[in-house]
Amino acid sequence: MPAAKTSASGRNLRRNPGWLVVLAAYFGAMVSFGSLLVFTFSIFLKPLSGAFGWSRESISAAFGFAALTVAVCSPPLGHLLDRFGPRRVILPCMAVFGIAFASLGFLTPRLAHLYAVFVVLGMVGNGTTQMGYSRAVSTWFDKRRGLALALVMAGVGTGAMVFPPIAQALIAGYGWRAAYLVLGSLVLLLGLPLTALFVREKPRDATQAHMALDGTTVAQGVRSRVFWILIGTLFLSSISVNGAIAHLSPLLTDRGVAARNAALAASLLGLASF
Repeated sequence: MPAAKTSASGRNLRRNPGWLVVLAAYFGAMVSFGSLLVFTFSIFLKPLSGAFGWSRESISAAFGFAALTVAVCSPPLGHLLDRFGPRRVILPCMAVFGIAFASLGFLTPRLAHLYAVFVVLGMVGNGTTQMGYSRAVSTWFDKRRGLALALVMAGVGTGAMVFPPIAQALIAGYGWRAAYLVLGSLVLLLGLPLTALFVREKPRDATQAHMALDGTTVAQGVRSRVFWILIGTLFLSSISVNGAIAHLSPLLTDRGVAARNAALAASLLGLASF
């Protein structure tokens, strides 16, 4: 029976190599801005405050700068994805994201240093998330496109589950500087090579290349009611989740919860999104 399942999986992979793209995108999304930075931020908040004497408000402003920069830079990144394709956008964004995140291990006592790094992280942030990967994955699937995209999103949920307790364990065992270095290195050692090897759009023949795509123009989309309902829903959900997760660990430890358990509480939000 296991051999039969393996054989069936092999046939499915040969029939549609897009599943390899999905697998690589899953791991890429797992170490992306949306999981690694967002869900570990609160874990580092108290250690940074203790190391440099910064207020929580000052440190939290870095998260705000990153979020605002993501919002400003997402439309240009989307334009680049349309023009150059996913790999040529995701790879440099992921490289910069991993290096910048790891560089937080060398933070100096100047708040401007923290803010500058988080602005850089925000500039490339959405280039590392499902926004880029979904462009590549969707070209390989028709009937099972929803499942394929859901698996990519599951990568974000997986990262949100595993990284808060990992970050807390690293901080407890080796310090916050080592934790930043290790987590940033994971982006470069896991997400970057898998993306380089497997993430690409499905080749199109000459007929497909000249076919007009179905859908609306940008102007028609912006004027549609559906577009603004989607924007409003995503905006409100982002505010609620990001506003809570950015302070969850310190709020819990202030009330006597052990740091390890506070990290597990953050990972439960990732479980819910998964």
